[in-house]
Amino acid sequence: MSENAGTVPGTAALTQVGRLATLSWEVLRAIFKRPFQAREWIQQCWFFASVTILPTALVAIPFGAVIALQLGSLTAQIGAQSFTGAASALAIVQQASPLITALLVAGAGGSAVCADIGARKIREEIDAMEVLGVNPIQRLVVPRVLAAMVVSVLLNGLVSVVGVLGGYFFNVVLQGGTPGAYLASFNALAQVPDLWVSEIKALLYGFVAGVVAAFRGLNPAGGPKGVGDAVNQAVVITFLLLFLINVVLTAIYLRIVPPKAM
Repeated sequence: MSENAGTVPGTAALTQVGRLATLSWEVLRAIFKRPFQAREWIQQCWFFASVTILPTALVAIPFGAVIALQLGSLTAQIGAQSFTGAASALAIVQQASPLITALLVAGAGGSAVCADIGARKIREEIDAMEVLGVNPIQRLVVPRVLAAMVVSVLLNGLVSVVGVLGGYFFNVVLQGGTPGAYLASFNALAQVPDLWVSEIKALLYGFVAGVVAAFRGLNPAGGPKGVGDAVNQAVVITFLLLFLINVVLTAIYLRIVPPKAM
């Protein structure tokens, strides 16, 4: 008995990872199946956008300001003020923008998705759909995951623009930087793949946020308290996965995309 008890936590963790991977594969397969729930998808896109646009824009401004001020101070110390624009803009576009977008999509939209699906689960609506021959993954999960992906990509562009403009303002106005040098350094070092990898990150982060939220919603512990615990777990798990994925994607990008020659 004691030996089994010692192996249960590890086995349970592996089981959850396997079930999450299975759900991810089922969602990918169901995306291409018909009928596609277009109305549900549009409603979910609007919901995700309505709860994330304003917070994302408000978070992007101070985030860009912090990066610009910190890099501006550092480059001034080492005599490389002319590279402040490139450093701050690339940091915002490649790293900060997709992460800010994903965290807000997971925190605001993903938690609501998890709560909605979890409430349906404890009311046995999911079981009733399966009895009627309706695939709950295709009917409920796929539109929400696609909505999270689309809104993440669009918000990523918004955060990039707002963050770069905020960094420009704080560097040029508050730190006395040169507007021409700021823009010239950005044009000299930035390249199109920087934007592409940012959008790919946002797309993947949206997929992860949607799948994790749906997974926890489909597997609550039971009762209203179980749904609340599932929402908290979904947000925490999504955050951990996002930072792990970000490290992997950044390492791959830096290995396969050569830096732009000046």
